[in-house]
Amino acid sequence: MVEQNECKKDLLTQLASVTSQRDSALLEIKLLRAKLDALARRLFGKKSEQLSEAQLQLLFQEEVAPGPAMGKESGPEESETQPPRSSKPKRPRAPRLPEHLAVVEEVLVPEAVKAEPSQWRKIGEEVSEQIDFEPAKFFRRRLVRPKYVHRSEVDAVPVVAALPPVLQERCIAAPGLIAQILVSKYADHLPLYRQESIYESRHGVSLPRQSMARWVGLAADWLKPIYEEIRKGVFEKGYVQVDETPIRYLDPGRGKAGQGYLWTCLRPDGDVFYRWETSRAAECLKRVIPVDFSGKLQCDGYEGYPCFARKHAGELVLVGCWAHVRRAFFEAQAEAPKLVGFILRQIQLLYAVEKGLKEAKAGPRLKEAQRAAQSVPVLKRLHRVLVLLKTKRGILPQSGFGKAIRYALGQWEAVLVYAGDGRVEIDNNPCERAIRPTAVGKKNWLFFGEAEAGERSAIVYTIIESCRRRGLDPYAYLRDVLTRLPSMTNWQIKELMPEAWAKAQRRVLAKAA
Repeated sequence: MVEQNECKKDLLTQLASVTSQRDSALLEIKLLRAKLDALARRLFGKKSEQLSEAQLQLLFQEEVAPGPAMGKESGPEESETQPPRSSKPKRPRAPRLPEHLAVVEEVLVPEAVKAEPSQWRKIGEEVSEQIDFEPAKFFRRRLVRPKYVHRSEVDAVPVVAALPPVLQERCIAAPGLIAQILVSKYADHLPLYRQESIYESRHGVSLPRQSMARWVGLAADWLKPIYEEIRKGVFEKGYVQVDETPIRYLDPGRGKAGQGYLWTCLRPDGDVFYRWETSRAAECLKRVIPVDFSGKLQCDGYEGYPCFARKHAGELVLVGCWAHVRRAFFEAQAEAPKLVGFILRQIQLLYAVEKGLKEAKAGPRLKEAQRAAQSVPVLKRLHRVLVLLKTKRGILPQSGFGKAIRYALGQWEAVLVYAGDGRVEIDNNPCERAIRPTAVGKKNWLFFGEAEAGERSAIVYTIIESCRRRGLDPYAYLRDVLTRLPSMTNWQIKELMPEAWAKAQRRVLAKAA
């Protein structure tokens, strides 16, 4: 009898162990399937995070009520209902044929008239126009400096005009060519080896990529003072958005490419500046962000930012990004469609408020008032829902939905900051859009040739992006600036800043008109 009881206990113990292993395996399978589904959606699904009409209909077919904490709070009812769609004004259509283009006129005379012009009388004409294009061309700029001697002096020293200051002695590349190489590489994303092929095959000009790489470095050295001035301007208002993107670089001696990062700092109403670092460590932020900077830093949930902020207690306030919070829930839709749909709906209400403020071109004070009246009630309701869902059974902590809830609550204090400061944006998307040109470029050139090339690229990207944000032609700007820089002093650098240059160009056009 005793042996039977012991055998029974052993069997029960084994059964419990097998059951536990089975439950653990089922849980792991469920989590892995969720990860595979999320990966498949990321690779093959739609990229937009906007809720479709079908999703909204599914959401409101059945009321989502996790508990009493989600009850409707007293206040204006418009936050619960779908915001009215504002009629978006249609953009004026651009002229079919731009008026500013030069006109090359070609008269087509009938063959019969050419044969006997005296027998024909012109009674009118029909005009048709097309847009044509001529490819860019190379040319040799020859500077001829005649020598003169005074007629009345027998042993006079010849007089000859001085050469204009140049970027580098004996350099055969003129500012126009260097500007073209920079724009092609950093704005049009053409690697130097492709430019070498294009110039050789289409223009019959041999420009080795090694020479072009030296000219890029030469230009970056001359442009660095402008780069430093842009950097100062980005941080002077006390509110900056920060993000980083990985870029590989060749690391001699290791036999493989290293992993570096291009840090991006943007002032939403001003310029953007890039900084190259060979790592993503929090220590890099000491070189990215000036020592004397104090204010608000908007970023994602990367742990390096809180680590950096703790060392500057009282000087930095971290601001969260609602786009990152929304993205985490969007990727978890398949796990709990209605619950996630409700949360995404609340976030959509927050963005509807921002859309109205943007259309009204609201200033900081109006933004603060509107956010307090419309966004804060939604934020309070959303926080109660997230706290309740965190403790709800059935939501696995390691699932996509569980991680999204934890991420949102972990960032909650940071994502609330925008509601109380009209200068602050709801998300970090403007900074992510500033990264986009570099993301497109690295698909073509794949990596930096060396770590030092990252710094040169950061300088040129900063200059070109500053031109783009002001609607300037980067080629015209770079050609003019590289021509004038050798003859200017450091005190005159501010005259060559993109903003000052744009104002000077407008004055010139106004005088010409």
